[in-house]
Amino acid sequence: MSFSMTGYGQSAMNRGGYKIQFEVKSVNHRYCEVVLRMPREWNSFEEGLRRLVQQHVKRGRIDVYIIRESEASGTRMMLNREVAESYILAAHELTQQYGIAGNLSAAELLALPDVMQPTEASLEEVEDIDWEQVLQEGLGQALSELVTMRGSEGNHLRGDCQLRLNNLKQAHQQLLMLAPTVVEDYRVKLRQRLSELQDGSFVLDDSRLGIEVALFADRCSIDEELARLQSHFDQCAELLNSGDTKGRKLDFLIQEMNREVNTIGSKANHLALGGHVVEMKAELEKMREQAANLE
Repeated sequence: MSFSMTGYGQSAMNRGGYKIQFEVKSVNHRYCEVVLRMPREWNSFEEGLRRLVQQHVKRGRIDVYIIRESEASGTRMMLNREVAESYILAAHELTQQYGIAGNLSAAELLALPDVMQPTEASLEEVEDIDWEQVLQEGLGQALSELVTMRGSEGNHLRGDCQLRLNNLKQAHQQLLMLAPTVVEDYRVKLRQRLSELQDGSFVLDDSRLGIEVALFADRCSIDEELARLQSHFDQCAELLNSGDTKGRKLDFLIQEMNREVNTIGSKANHLALGGHVVEMKAELEKMREQAANLE
């Protein structure tokens, strides 16, 4: 099975008077990067949660959001005296330094941010709850949903890569058939060109013509490149059908295939062959874009 690096998963549960929501998002990344955002009281559980994510995901940037909300219908509000005193002191300083008249009324003061704060039972007050186990369970459910989505998209990407690979193999077969004709076409065109230039001032030398054709045949030979391409195709097909992580290995193989195709295009000065080279480069680029999304 193949996995994409993009996906989403969520879950929620109720424990100890709290509703806890888990949200997991993943996008492309060269390595496995896990970013956790959750209430500070649970920071001690971060390492265990990070290991849990890494057990499910091998590559990508994974953002984990854990949100805790009290289920209490009537949350009691409490005055934050430290914040209120800081507002009063700031108002007094403004009056003293700049001569700004006016005092804060109680209503105005209570309306300022963070002066009144909701009070909730602390996690320590909730007895007989293993919060680390709760977080592991909730995050595990969200990760299962994430993996399912990544797997569905990953299989689609693998299918598209296999289609591109088949197109490359077909073009490769065309190159194999055209390669032997390149030298003969060059021989015919060279003799024709020399005949057109013949004005009686020189004599066509078949031996010299043969040497020139032999030199061209050596320069334009693409047998080695075609053989290496076939090897890369076999490795690529094996990788796509394996259960290993594919993205980086596939990207490397695509680079190698692209290098061979470019060499073929530069060595073989042949119109029909050049057309197949352009087609192969286009397929490799599309394949590279899809492989960049694979885990």
